[in-house]
Amino acid sequence: MIRRAGRVGGPGRAVVLFLTALLPLLAGAGQAQAAGYRYWSFWDLDGDRWTYATQGPSVARPADGDVQGFRFAVSEESDDSAQPRGAADFAGICAKTPAKDGSKRVALVIDFGTAEDAPSGETPPANRTACARVAPDASTAEALASVAEPLRYDNSALLCAIAGYPERGCGEQVSGTGTESGTGASAPGKETEGGSEKTGSPDSSDSSASGESGDDGGPSLGLFAGVAVVALLGAAAFWQVRRRG
Repeated sequence: MIRRAGRVGGPGRAVVLFLTALLPLLAGAGQAQAAGYRYWSFWDLDGDRWTYATQGPSVARPADGDVQGFRFAVSEESDDSAQPRGAADFAGICAKTPAKDGSKRVALVIDFGTAEDAPSGETPPANRTACARVAPDASTAEALASVAEPLRYDNSALLCAIAGYPERGCGEQVSGTGTESGTGASAPGKETEGGSEKTGSPDSSDSSASGESGDDGGPSLGLFAGVAVVALLGAAAFWQVRRRG
């Protein structure tokens, strides 16, 4: 006997309608889970383009004539981090800082980011450039400290604030809407001769390992929705078997 495909009715129709209504909820739950980190990223100017620094500022030793940048923003990954904006020309930035024997000059571009990326209640200062004249073996962190104090670091050497901005927070995780969803995020380390040093890009895996996941620790809405879908599909399959039997 050949069965013709017909209109789904009864319990089957109810399952289909429920799943149809649930799909937007699942999509919304996935979007709600998207999050980034609010932090200072560190950049090197390579020719006429910015490249994400491979060493942290306290390890990097720029050469005379180098241009380096910092940008405060909310980003999910280092690959999508916002780059410093504005002029990035050594000759222009250091035009009023003459060379001096026994020192080097490093041009710094400091981008305090946008109001959208600022912590609640804070306003980003105007972007600035500076020419740091420092000792030949000085690190980027030392060059930065000479022109943009006060700097603030956490106990993992993550750069938290430049020129006092922001006043609080350090690499905190924020939700897709820009609101804080947790603190204590740490940055991935770059191996150096002295061990591991932070580059400024927080990593969610590190915070999870330390037990600071950035939420309340309970199951997410997406988990409950997924369990519900599995249960409904199982019930639908059982009903179809019963019907054909």
